[in-house]
Amino acid sequence: MHAIEATLCYLESDDRVLMLHRITREDDHHYGKYNGLGGKLDPGESPEDCVIREVREESGLRPRRLRFAGHITFPLFDGKRDWSVFIYRAFDPVGETLSEIPEGRLEWVPRDELLELNLWEGDRVFLPWVLEDRRFLARFDYEDGRYKGHSVHFIEEDLRLDAEG
Repeated sequence: MHAIEATLCYLESDDRVLMLHRITREDDHHYGKYNGLGGKLDPGESPEDCVIREVREESGLRPRRLRFAGHITFPLFDGKRDWSVFIYRAFDPVGETLSEIPEGRLEWVPRDELLELNLWEGDRVFLPWVLEDRRFLARFDYEDGRYKGHSVHFIEEDLRLDAEG
């Protein structure tokens, strides 16, 4: 079974970040949490095309600049499948923010208040890396919706390999 490939984007404007408060469907795995924008890649779609499409569909906005921030693997995140998530920062949005969307409520949150939101515990770990431009490759482990730990490689560093492996 293949991993689910998805994108996650933090759209920034005027020292604020557009966050999605997932409060519409109680059967939503993310119910009650705040997330960036994003979603699953369509067949044949690149992560960059996906993130631009998802930001437009979920917010009504189109970013003028896009920056790759990192990649996270979430083994069996939903208890069924691995998730492979490409993470981006986006800037200089054009358009009008949608007032209602099916997944929940959009909120522009000051950057310095992001970690006060109801986030996944792992998001509290990697979100500062994203906002500090520390590009990374990581694995975040959850079990039954609870954060268990992570491993990370920051891209500006060499990847350390086991000499015996």
